[in-house]
Amino acid sequence: MADGFIWYELVTNDMDKAVNFYKKVVGWDVKDSGMPGMTYMLFGKDGKDVGGMMTWAGAGAPEMPPEWMGHIHTAKLDEELKAVTDDGGMVVKPAQDIPGVGRFAVVMDPQKVKYLLFEPGKGYVPPRLEARAAGNVGWHELLTDNAATAFDYYAKHYGWQKDYAHDMGPMGVYQTFRMDQPFFQGGMMNRKGPGMPADIPAHWQFYFSVDSVDDAQQRVLDAGGTITMPPMDVPGGSRIMQGIDDQGCHFALTQGPKS
Repeated sequence: MADGFIWYELVTNDMDKAVNFYKKVVGWDVKDSGMPGMTYMLFGKDGKDVGGMMTWAGAGAPEMPPEWMGHIHTAKLDEELKAVTDDGGMVVKPAQDIPGVGRFAVVMDPQKVKYLLFEPGKGYVPPRLEARAAGNVGWHELLTDNAATAFDYYAKHYGWQKDYAHDMGPMGVYQTFRMDQPFFQGGMMNRKGPGMPADIPAHWQFYFSVDSVDDAQQRVLDAGGTITMPPMDVPGGSRIMQGIDDQGCHFALTQGPKS
């Protein structure tokens, strides 16, 4: 069964600052989930959820640099955890229940890139934003040591299919991937090469959709963030930018192709 990222999570250190920053930049509506024992904020638009925010302290962990993470759907979490380790991955946090919601675990792929697995419960499923809607995640990008090997792993485990391959010269091939149902796209590339920062870690990066990245660039600056890659056009007609929020967390934005 094909599976993609279905939930996105920011773990930060100052919840108020995070809420204010992303409300201004992406335009999310943010509300408290009402989860007992911790503050977990839900974000999305028009009453439809995209993900959540929590603090490291709220998660029972020491304060660490903030980061964005993503949950990949699985119908059988325990079986998938075994499959991950059988193929050279690692379980970082064993399966844990979220009462009334489902079960999750934190894993690393064989190249030590962290992601989460989520098995929904059998109850009510909240409405979600359309895949291409502003406020959702419009692109999923993996920077890793060996993109070709990484694609084989994710394709085997989650049914992702190769889409177009963009030759980036000395930097190698940017391999895009997709799923047809639900609409889901992304790309993978090697993290080391000409023009790439020497210290960039292997990681998943998520591009939040906005109506205009050029307008969003000013909102980032006004909210206290910095721009690491100004707006630029990319193959396929989209326009992207990357930045760092006011707590030092890297994020990215995308504007879909003009119809």
